[in-house]
Amino acid sequence: MAYLLGVLLALLVVAPSCVKSLNPSLNDDVLGLIVFKADIQDPNSKLASWNEDDDSPCNWVGVKCNPRSNRVTDLVLDGFSLSGKIGRGLLQLQFLRKLSLAKNNITGSIGPNLARLQNLRFIDLSENSLSGTIPDDFFKQCGSLHAISLAKNKFSGKIPESVGSCSTLAAIDFSSNQFSGPLPSGIWSLNGLRSLDLSDNLLEGDIPKGIDSLYNLRAINLSKNRFSGPLPDGIGGCLLLRLIDFSENSLSGSLPGTMQKLTLCNYMNLHGNSFEGEVPEWIGEMKSLETLDLSANKFSGRVPTSIGNLKSLKVLNFSVNVFSGSLPESMINCEQLLVLDVSQNSLLGDLPAWIFKLGLQKVLLSKNSLSGNMDSPFSSSVEKSRQGLQVLDLSYNELSGDFTSSIGVFRSLQFLNISRNSLVGAIPASIGDLKALDVLDLSENQLNGSIPLEIGGAFSLKDLRLKNNFLAGKIPVSLENCSSLTTLILSHNNLSGPIPMGISKLSNLENVDLSLNKLTGSLPKQLANLPHLISFNISHNQLQGELPAGGFFNTISPSSVSGNPSLCGSAANKSCPAVLPKPIVLNPNSSSDTTAGAFPRSLAHKKIILSISALIAIGAAAVIVIGVIAITVLNLRVRSSASRSAAALALSGGDDYSHSPTTDANSGKLVMFSGDPDFSMGAHALLNKDCELGRGGFGAVYRTVLRDGHPVAIKKLTVSSLVKSQEDFEREVKKLGKIRHQNLVALEGYYWTPSLQLLIYEFISGGSLYKHLHEGAGGNFTWNERFNIILGTAKSLAHLHQMSIIHYNLKSSNVLIDPSGEPKVADFGLARLLPMLDRYVLSSKIQSALGYMAPEFACRTVKITEKCDVYGFGVLVLEVVTGKRPVEYMEDDVVVLCDMVRGALEEGKVEECVDGRLQGKFPAEEAIPVMKLGLICTSQVPSNRPDMAEVVNILELIRCPSEGQEDLSAPIGVESICSLTLYIFFQQKRQCNPRIKIPVLLVFFPSDGRAELGSTLLIKNGCPIYQKQLSLMIQKLKAC
Repeated sequence: MAYLLGVLLALLVVAPSCVKSLNPSLNDDVLGLIVFKADIQDPNSKLASWNEDDDSPCNWVGVKCNPRSNRVTDLVLDGFSLSGKIGRGLLQLQFLRKLSLAKNNITGSIGPNLARLQNLRFIDLSENSLSGTIPDDFFKQCGSLHAISLAKNKFSGKIPESVGSCSTLAAIDFSSNQFSGPLPSGIWSLNGLRSLDLSDNLLEGDIPKGIDSLYNLRAINLSKNRFSGPLPDGIGGCLLLRLIDFSENSLSGSLPGTMQKLTLCNYMNLHGNSFEGEVPEWIGEMKSLETLDLSANKFSGRVPTSIGNLKSLKVLNFSVNVFSGSLPESMINCEQLLVLDVSQNSLLGDLPAWIFKLGLQKVLLSKNSLSGNMDSPFSSSVEKSRQGLQVLDLSYNELSGDFTSSIGVFRSLQFLNISRNSLVGAIPASIGDLKALDVLDLSENQLNGSIPLEIGGAFSLKDLRLKNNFLAGKIPVSLENCSSLTTLILSHNNLSGPIPMGISKLSNLENVDLSLNKLTGSLPKQLANLPHLISFNISHNQLQGELPAGGFFNTISPSSVSGNPSLCGSAANKSCPAVLPKPIVLNPNSSSDTTAGAFPRSLAHKKIILSISALIAIGAAAVIVIGVIAITVLNLRVRSSASRSAAALALSGGDDYSHSPTTDANSGKLVMFSGDPDFSMGAHALLNKDCELGRGGFGAVYRTVLRDGHPVAIKKLTVSSLVKSQEDFEREVKKLGKIRHQNLVALEGYYWTPSLQLLIYEFISGGSLYKHLHEGAGGNFTWNERFNIILGTAKSLAHLHQMSIIHYNLKSSNVLIDPSGEPKVADFGLARLLPMLDRYVLSSKIQSALGYMAPEFACRTVKITEKCDVYGFGVLVLEVVTGKRPVEYMEDDVVVLCDMVRGALEEGKVEECVDGRLQGKFPAEEAIPVMKLGLICTSQVPSNRPDMAEVVNILELIRCPSEGQEDLSAPIGVESICSLTLYIFFQQKRQCNPRIKIPVLLVFFPSDGRAELGSTLLIKNGCPIYQKQLSLMIQKLKAC
């Protein structure tokens, strides 16, 4: 009996486990996960433990079960590098509470049933490549869903209105997708919502009313969209808000007064909108604020004194507004403040001393009108400021007095920019105490004395700019200690002596400008070994000797070495004198004893020497003759081969490349700068006629696609004897491939055979500016879009010119528009591929578009410079603003755009030239100065045109005019001097050096009398301008 009882107990113990192993619901979990795995690619075998033969998935990687029911509750596979699609297998997991597949490569769309799992509370599919739209009924039966994140995918379309029916939602993150349309008002019915992030999408329209119903909301982020209109008053009803981010939209109006109730808010970012009016004093009631960013708006008036009540404030950014007056002293109470940025405003007064009594890490006060002596505020600094300050930017102000020697106490300083002020005196030796300093810019002041030897103590320096001062003496040899230096700009000073040998040891140097000094001696030959050198300007000095050979100096621009009469080398257009060996001189009076019947020893010796010399001379002559003959034969063979190759190309299809252009195209050299070539077709099939995008002076352009789906543009260079050798071609192309700028089309690779040369560029899908303006509906660009195209193009040319590269072929068909509306300049630097700047090539091939060619192209005696690009840019500006071609052919007349606009300006009707498709929706205070700037760029005299860096500065000033300068077409007086100014320096030996501000608009008035206003210039420091100098200056202004 006892035995039977024991058996029964054993059966009772074993029975539950048997039942569990046969649980069909548990098998559903296994089945669902195995089906899910079948739709997924797992390159790293992260899911190797998932075995369909297992009875339970609870020990599988990424799977978590309820310990009581052993049902799957959590599936977390973040960062497993999984790809594939989300299949239906997950619908079997009826008890799933958390699904997280973030940071993978999953593609496809999401089905409508995923959110219907009754127990599912958390979905995270962020950072994948999911696409398509969210189904309209996705949220209609969402069960108990609390949080959903679809961030950083490729979803598009509208956010479904049904999201409002998912009443349990507490967190929504749809950021960094391509959702469009209006914000669904149904979101406001989610009373339990705590966090809403819809940033970085394409949402538009007004922010709907009703936000005050979200009384549990803690964070709202709608940044980087296209919302417009005012902020709704109801936002003040969200009393629990801690984070508000509406930055980078088009919101306008003033700040609603209800926001003062948000006393728990610690982060508010309204950057990049069009808010206006004064910042209200009630801002001081938001006492929990730690970050307040109102930058890049239209706020005006004084900075409110109540800012001093924000005791928790750490970051304050009021930059790029129209604030005036001085910074309030109450800000000294912001003891937690770490970042202060009020740059690009109209602030006045002395540099506040309280700035250096806080523990600030970043102080940005540039582009204001701050004045006074800077020594006193610095010397009153406290210890926590000395230890904490890392960034200080006081550039573009009116600070005066000596450059303070107290600067050396700020030992943590990494960035120091005090350029464009009126500082005098010497650079203090204490600058060498700044061991962490990366950037030092003291350009365009009135500093004198020598550069201190102690500057080498700042050994972390990467960027040193001291141009446009009165510095004298030698370049300190201690600079060789700054081994990280990449940029050295010392131009426009009075520096003398040789270039130190130690400069050639700075292996990271990229940009060097020592021009317009009094440097002497020869250039160190080792400079040619600098591997990263991009520009090296030594023009207008007193240097001599031969230019270094090799490296960057093989292609240095002649303009970079001009003004040094004693320099020689190819770039200096002056050959160096040959160095001959010192001749052997024989003494004719030497004698020795001789024996009878024999030649004297000296005479025999002379005969031997003469015989050897004769043999050497004859041998050398023979070698020279043979060499000349060999070179001539080789040259004839190369020319014959090139001719045959060109003819073969013509016979094999010429312009039609629907098949392989030559038989040796596949055996050429294909190089991609980013890695191995990855084309979906052979090199012989790159030039498909069906994929041709267009043709230009250098050849045709085709489109092809890499295996990874990445499209590229292929330019087939015109085959002619003008193309350089392979070595020269590759050297120049690799230099062009290093040029990177957001407004330049990137060169990604090249292909070479003797008969076929291809350049591989990034593909820009938006088409050319020409097509947008003249051939399609894209001519309906808004004014802001047109201005951005002009500014972006100017920045790209300024970048090229800084690197001593001339475009030569700027026209609207060479400006491409990317999908975001940014301009991308193409075809730059192609003239560097020619062995010489042949005038026929420049006029007939490079300058193939009529109307853009600078007049000096027609004059063989005038040197071609960057000012040719400035002329073409001026024509392009007028083309963008007016919507008209540079040359229009009428029935009985030919209309030249520049002449038409210039005539309208003289008649006072220039505003009528603006493109009629704008329908009057443009700010005249921007459009008129832009057209006038275009006319100045098209001046017939190259020296009267500004350089592109100046053009960029003027355009930025036009876009951000100073306070009080509303009507730019009104007569100009002394009192109306604004930030849009032309800086002219008169250096009258040691008597004085005033900076005179002249309204740049003076050069825009060709009629007599208007420019005579220059006789009442505002002169600083009371230093007079002699009448002769003034007359010459006015004549130059009129000549523009």
